Amino acid sequence: MMKESAPMNKSKRLESLDILRGMTVAGMILVNNGYGESFEMLQHVEWNGMTPCDLVFPFFLFIMGISCYLSLSKSQFTATRPVLFKVVKRTVLFFAIGLFINWFDNAIWGDPLCFGHLRIWAVLQRIALCYFFVSMFALYCNHRYTLPTIIALLAIYTVILLVGNGYSQDASVNVLAQVDLNLFGYDHLYHKGPVDPEGLVGAISGVAHVLLGFYCGKLIKERETIEQKVLAIFTLGAICVIAGYLLSYGLPLNKRIWSPSYVFMTCGLASLLLGLFSRGEDSHLVPRTFFKIFGVNALALYVGSELLAILFGFFGISPVIYDTLHAIIPAEKWASLAYALTFVGINFLIGYILWKRKIFIKL
Repeated sequence: MMKESAPMNKSKRLESLDILRGMTVAGMILVNNGYGESFEMLQHVEWNGMTPCDLVFPFFLFIMGISCYLSLSKSQFTATRPVLFKVVKRTVLFFAIGLFINWFDNAIWGDPLCFGHLRIWAVLQRIALCYFFVSMFALYCNHRYTLPTIIALLAIYTVILLVGNGYSQDASVNVLAQVDLNLFGYDHLYHKGPVDPEGLVGAISGVAHVLLGFYCGKLIKERETIEQKVLAIFTLGAICVIAGYLLSYGLPLNKRIWSPSYVFMTCGLASLLLGLFSRGEDSHLVPRTFFKIFGVNALALYVGSELLAILFGFFGISPVIYDTLHAIIPAEKWASLAYALTFVGINFLIGYILWKRKIFIKL
């Protein structure tokens, strides 16, 4: 990871994107760290459907697509050796850090040689695959084919889901589960559901998801005024939400398999929220500085939160904090929410220290 001490050039950043990214990362930390019995809205839906909890990761992927366009546009999307090196390096680091988190969770509990049952896929590994393929598209393909490519990928994935029983909760007949089982083996997969939610085949839909963010970045870059940018973002968001809603009648919203309807619905909602933040730069609808602190060190704080949660569990800190809060707040769900908010606050303090020292960590 790289550490930058120089002040950020605000003209080269889209503030509203930092805010949305920060809100997303704070949300990821919140929903990943409930203790005890959480509210249903802070839990992932078991299969079909969607809760606010199911928005945070897709929002992050959508934002990554926008950032990918804005970043690679600085080199005019030319596949020079330095650009390719950066793309490959980031891909490898994303994947390696994801594996490290999975390994660390086993190693700290006394199983450092867990390679025979180390989970291969997780959030950062999905990010790595999507980032790599979208970057390759950005560097080697004509961008006028962005929308046709998105539609083609989702059409292919739809056929796979329909022909391969992708909506089945029986892993023995679900093609998504069977591909992962045959390629990687049961011991290397997620075991809390019929399919691995970050499995290999689902990355097809994930790439289309990031490409929608990439297309949004293209709209932002091509528009001259803030009004034109906001109109383009809102238009894209509205079309995606409508498309997601209509598709959900035949292809229900499903985060576990990253269904096409889920792609459109979550990208649409993320785009509408980005448009709202872009339009209201001087509003006080959200604590902008709070979320910007999460946004400018998004990946570092997310990775740190995952490692911190593992350490809190191992050293027994989590139950101490929760029991203390539960003694003050009798209702279990509210106590769980208080714990999650406390954990977010701890990570905010880490981010605040980095912010005050003008340290911005990136891959």
